[in-house]
Amino acid sequence: MNIWEIFVAIVLGLVEGLTEFAPVSSTGHMIIVDDLLFKSNEIFGDEVANAFKVVIQLGSILAVVIIFWGRFMDLLGVRKIRTESGDPAQKLNLLQIIVGLLPAGVLGVLFEDYIDEYLFSTNTVAVGLLLGAFLMLAADKFQPKVLKAESVDQITYKQALGVGLIQCLALWPGFSRSGSTISGGVLLGMSHRSASDFTFIMAVPIMAGASLIKVVKYWDYFSLDVLPFFIAGFISAFIFSLVFIRFFLKLINKIKLKPFAYYRIGLALLLFLLAL
Repeated sequence: MNIWEIFVAIVLGLVEGLTEFAPVSSTGHMIIVDDLLFKSNEIFGDEVANAFKVVIQLGSILAVVIIFWGRFMDLLGVRKIRTESGDPAQKLNLLQIIVGLLPAGVLGVLFEDYIDEYLFSTNTVAVGLLLGAFLMLAADKFQPKVLKAESVDQITYKQALGVGLIQCLALWPGFSRSGSTISGGVLLGMSHRSASDFTFIMAVPIMAGASLIKVVKYWDYFSLDVLPFFIAGFISAFIFSLVFIRFFLKLINKIKLKPFAYYRIGLALLLFLLAL
């Protein structure tokens, strides 16, 4: 394992940490940084490169768990937390998370092979970036003036289901899970912050489940000779996710989705140019 390979791992971990939970599509960024620039699959082979992407995603998941530790303990009934209203009856619960996860979870299982085989290309990701950007612009423009959920504890079952249905759009690579769910939440009357909180909390079980399935699939490629590469990427993704998510949650109610939408449009155009 040489310095260049460790550098590649750290940079890819940074890309994962900054984009996995931002509404900008981590897939699009991985295509540009890894598939088009670093080509980690040429360094270690396709299977190890795919296993590495699972590892750094686990680093990002761990960051979310730490940030929302108290919330997860409350959802699992281990420790109770106080809501902003002080009303224990008005609190996000595990069933709402399940309701939000079901639509995309079911479709993801049914169409995983089709998506992996036909939809992972530069052009399809660019299309997803563009369509997701338009949804985000629409969310900012048409957000209800009277919000039904200023905090995550005010989210209703109907809103949770609506966000879950809109999350199905993220099965198209490049659309972005957080971009679709935050936009959907905003259109359904959530504040940008409550939609973001719900998005990040909901992402942990679905991402952890998908990652664990892939860990089993690529288990034979977790060998000692690539362990430093994996560890460097995991730590990098964890640290940068931890910093970015805290920063994002402090700002999202102020900056909203429009800046991310414009960035996505620029990124999509760049991907189209690179594909020529």
